[in-house]
Amino acid sequence: MKNIDTAFRHVRSFTMLMIAGCVLICCFALYKSFRLVSMMQGKIYILANGKALEAYASERKDNIPVEARDHVKTFHELFFTLDPDEKAIQANITKALYLADGSAKRIYDDLKENGYYAGLISGNVNQTIAVDSVFVDINKYPYRFRCYATQSIIRPTSITTRSLVTEGALRNVSRSDNNPHGFLIERWNTVDNRDLKTVSRHP
Repeated sequence: MKNIDTAFRHVRSFTMLMIAGCVLICCFALYKSFRLVSMMQGKIYILANGKALEAYASERKDNIPVEARDHVKTFHELFFTLDPDEKAIQANITKALYLADGSAKRIYDDLKENGYYAGLISGNVNQTIAVDSVFVDINKYPYRFRCYATQSIIRPTSITTRSLVTEGALRNVSRSDNNPHGFLIERWNTVDNRDLKTVSRHP
């Protein structure tokens, strides 16, 4: 009887240890599963040119500086990249005006009224822009920005390089296909736009 009682206690202790071990293993497995699911929900895969690229989800406040700078850069590239083709000019300007308020539309209307775009077309002039840097102050809303860029105006006989400095503010709006960053440029104006050099083109 004593041996049976001792054996029963041993079996009971072993069983309790097994149960405790199983509970610990199950809890650990559940914890790792939930953690893995949370990690997978925080990233997505984008298919680009036949390659799967990994992207991570994050709060918008973490990306405001990057998105704001890219928004300003995209707007300036669309607004100031012009070819001697009326449809190409209109297509770029239309895309640019989705990214800004009426201040950009007023500047466009003034340029159009003064014959700027007609001069580009009649003179076979190309205009390109390289955005050098964009500074955005995210400490105060709406976010103030200043953009530094270099323009190249390519005429049949010469190439003129101009300095361009603009400033404005960024306001939050809903994201859309026409405005993927969800910003709107307002109170946009040109601070400086002067010739740096002109180089002759030889036939």
